[in-house]
Amino acid sequence: MSIEISPEKKLREGCGTLYMVATPIGNLGDISPRAVETLKIVDLIAAEDTRHSQRLLSHLGVTTHMQAYHEHNEEYQTERLIGRLRQGESIALISDAGTPLVSDPGYRLVEQAHLHGIKVVPVPGACAAIAAMSVAGLPTDRFSFEGFPPAKQAARLSYLQALKEESRTMVFYISCHRVIETLQDMVTVFGEQRLATFAREITKTYETIRKATLAELCAWVADDDMQRKGEIVLVLAGNVQDKSEHPLRDQILAVLVDELPVKQAAKIASRITGVNKNELYEAALQLKKQDV
Repeated sequence: MSIEISPEKKLREGCGTLYMVATPIGNLGDISPRAVETLKIVDLIAAEDTRHSQRLLSHLGVTTHMQAYHEHNEEYQTERLIGRLRQGESIALISDAGTPLVSDPGYRLVEQAHLHGIKVVPVPGACAAIAAMSVAGLPTDRFSFEGFPPAKQAARLSYLQALKEESRTMVFYISCHRVIETLQDMVTVFGEQRLATFAREITKTYETIRKATLAELCAWVADDDMQRKGEIVLVLAGNVQDKSEHPLRDQILAVLVDELPVKQAAKIASRITGVNKNELYEAALQLKKQDV
């Protein structure tokens, strides 16, 4: 007998719960008491790398059984885990570090849990991308998470070229094995003067945060072996061109400023043009000053 699956159906009675549990990205003190309690009470922990996660669980005094769940067994294990959840067991999904599904496996499991009417509960905590943005000193009202650029240069250049005109702040995860090559390609595509914040080993002993131009970061990383080790997040400023290059944008903003308060004019202009709201606010202020 086939199971009728509908995204709209209510949660099935008798099913267990799937918990998405964030774990520390470095400092073990960053795990929440709720996360620890959840890991202790569930029937099973699905972990990206059980050997890596065992060290964390031992530190926390968690003895719950673990099952490997990674990109190589995701399809097979998803079916098994959904079966256990439908039988009433509760499962916690964790990645090697940070929030599950942020550049980590798990999408298939969460998708199937929703389709089968299984309750999915987030247990929030550390996330390298959000932590890096909080210290980047770049606009965060609009941003895009771009994950890891491709490993091969041709594919990487094509991937970056597609983002050249992106006006939002962009967040990348960068492999330490390809950090110089990736920064060099970013200089080629985005230009030497594009601002970025390099965040390495966040919350760990050798945490490094540096904001500079792409050219400066590229030279600095090339000269310092230490900056080519560990986990790296790069927060890149969006494309902000001189307003002389945007006559239509400036025309729209000028009309709106004549009729509306500066803040409202900038907000509406941002929605129309896709340009950063803060940038348009500054431009609107200058227009107002010229009218005085």
